[in-house]
Amino acid sequence: MLHQVSGAGGLGVVELVLGTGPVVAAVLWLLVAFSVGSWGTILYKLIQISRARRESEKFIAIFWESKNLAAIHTASVGLKRSPVAQVFRAGYQELLQLTRAKRQAVGSDSGFSTDLGGIANVMRAMKRQENVELTKLEAGITFLATTGSSCPFIGLFGTVWGIMTAFLGLSASHTSSIQAVAPGIAEALITTAVGLVAAIPAQMFYNYFIARVRVLATEMDNFTSEFLNIAERHFLS
Repeated sequence: MLHQVSGAGGLGVVELVLGTGPVVAAVLWLLVAFSVGSWGTILYKLIQISRARRESEKFIAIFWESKNLAAIHTASVGLKRSPVAQVFRAGYQELLQLTRAKRQAVGSDSGFSTDLGGIANVMRAMKRQENVELTKLEAGITFLATTGSSCPFIGLFGTVWGIMTAFLGLSASHTSSIQAVAPGIAEALITTAVGLVAAIPAQMFYNYFIARVRVLATEMDNFTSEFLNIAERHFLS
């Protein structure tokens, strides 16, 4: 198609891009940088969130199949990409410290109490780790939102600038022929197209990743509640 257009005396897309002015060319390069960055982020987040979901499912299965927290803790060492496993590790470490303190207090008759304070300590440790894991999962997603929202306007700026330049050239040439401004307008419209090409996948994957992160956040919340119930019944009662 490009060859046919060129052969008819017009300009192909490649020729239009190479013939753009400095401002439009800068806009195009900026949009290309946004597009490359967003696709790199998309690929990374696809791998990261997929591994997090897969390892979290594996950890939850191990947790409910095993009756020994120490064995679960050992199994969680190999599931470093699972946010649920990391939340468990934080709660387990805090629970160990509380049970050790309880045994020492009982042995020394110091009147140690683990009523609400003990559970609150475990919950704070797990919530703190949950926030850390959410920060990791959400890292880079805001760049996709920025790309999706800003690239269409950046492309529109390039289009407006290119059309303005084309009409200024038309007035300087003292002619009203459409052939005189058609190449300039075509060059300008390319920036809008490139802006949409960069923005659409970024916005689509942003929505997808946000939904997946919310699912993982819900899993961490549910697991925290279940673990606190188990800890209160069997260790801090």
